[in-house]
Formats: sequence, structure tokens, C-alpha cells
Amino acid sequence: MWPAVKYKLTEATTLFNMYRHVPVAIITSAVFMATTPIASRGADEAQSSAADDANKSNNPLNPAPGLNVQDQYNPKLFNTDSYTNDLLLRGTLPLPPIGFVPVPEILRLTVPVSTRPDPGGGYSTGLGDLNIFDIFLLKQEGTMIGVGPLLTIPTASHDVLGTGKWQAGLAAVVIDPSPQRLFGGLLQWQTSFAGDDDRASVNTLTFQPFFIYNLPQGWYLRSTAIWNFDLRNDKFYIPIGLGAGKTWRMGNDIFNAFIEPQFTVAHHGADLPQFGIFAGLNITLGR
Repeated sequence: MWPAVKYKLTEATTLFNMYRHVPVAIITSAVFMATTPIASRGADEAQSSAADDANKSNNPLNPAPGLNVQDQYNPKLFNTDSYTNDLLLRGTLPLPPIGFVPVPEILRLTVPVSTRPDPGGGYSTGLGDLNIFDIFLLKQEGTMIGVGPLLTIPTASHDVLGTGKWQAGLAAVVIDPSPQRLFGGLLQWQTSFAGDDDRASVNTLTFQPFFIYNLPQGWYLRSTAIWNFDLRNDKFYIPIGLGAGKTWRMGNDIFNAFIEPQFTVAHHGADLPQFGIFAGLNITLGR
């Protein structure tokens, strides 16, 4: 059971049964963080370099290619005993200014492998809807600003794992980095424009704040829980996260393992996450 939280015996039993399904990505991240060497470099220059690596790895506007394996596990939902899970496979690719585009771009593709309760009983697991956005880096010095289009493609292998709709919208990112911390946010809005006529239309807004506080030797504290707003159905939930991570170098590449428990502090609607665990491994590729 989680510290400082008292559950009745029946609720504790339910939670125990759900926690048996904690995804491997979460456990792997915890192992990476626990076993990575914490040898002190003993120099301000080394500490500055470690903080810079942490900022690069956590900055969605960092113009470097990257590969991420992340997992969002929600073992406790409001008004139900079910759980959900999303294994997120992400790749980012920077592009230089080309032709009529005078600024650099960052392409990000997210491939989800999701688990959801099935209306017929049990759970369905499979491919979810693909999401891709193209961010134009409008400002790269000081406070960084990026804006661009996004597209969600209805590739879900089961109805409960996706919307059945093509969706388009906009993504906007503002990041303010410094040696001590990285603050900012990622806003995404999208609405459906085509797809299965038997499925409901979609209109959603998400906001992901970034609060990263750098500690010595590549360690850092983080809070990056995503706020979700279903504008069509008047549903929302706002989680707050508090976790930790560790960055280290292997050659020219930066590795970043993290784990972040998240608690929903406000919501409207049923079957929404009450508690979640966000964990993963980000790899920023050197060039």
C-alpha cells in the first residue's frame, strides 16, 4: 500500500491485484535509476555539463534526434475497478530550414500500445491511434518557442483503443531552460474531420507542464503530468506529478531514466484516472 494513505481491506486487495500488472517499462526505469553510478565529479564544470544533459533530454524543443520508451499506467480510475495502460514508443527528428520554411523543425511520432477495459469483459491490448506533430522553432535563444500542426491517424486495432476518427489540430511549446531548472509547457488541441461515421466526433485539449529541477550528478526532480480536457463531452482531469530521474552519457548519447507518480487533484466525469505512474527511458542521440 502507498505510504500515508489508508485503504480499507477490500480496497487494498483490489489495488494489490492491479499492481501485479505494473508494466516492465516502469520496473526497468526504477532499476536504471537505482543502479546507475553516482560518482561525484567534484567540479562545477562537470555539474554544469550534467545539468545541461538533463535539460537537453527533457526539453521537447531540443533540436536533436531521440528515441523514447515511456509508459503511463493508471491502476486506479474514478468510479470503476478497472485500470488502463499506454506504452508510448516515440521518435523525434530535427529538420533544418528547407526551401520556403525559414526555421528549423522538429517532427515527433508517437506509437501507442494500449490496454483498455473491454465492454464485453476483460481487457483489450493492441495498437492505438498514431500521433504526429511538426513543430516550427520560432525562437531558439533564451525562452524557446515552437508551434506547428498535428495529426492523429485512426490506426487502433480495437475500437476501445482509439477514436476511429482522423484528427487535426495545433501544438504549441514554450520552454525556459537554465542551469538550475527547465520550465515550460506543451499545449495540444485537435478535432476530428473524417473517419468512421458510427463513431462520435472528437474535440480535445491537453496541456503538459514541465517543471524540472536539476540536482547534482545528473539527478533531477520532475513534474510533467498531462492535463486532459474532453471539450465535446464536458469531461476533464488534472493530475499533478512528483517524480525523479537520472541522466548519464554513453558515448555521445544521453540516457534519461525516470519515474513519476501522479495524483488527480480535480476532475469531472467517470472512468478517469485517479492515480497513475509515468515512467520511461529517453535516449537523446549525439551527432
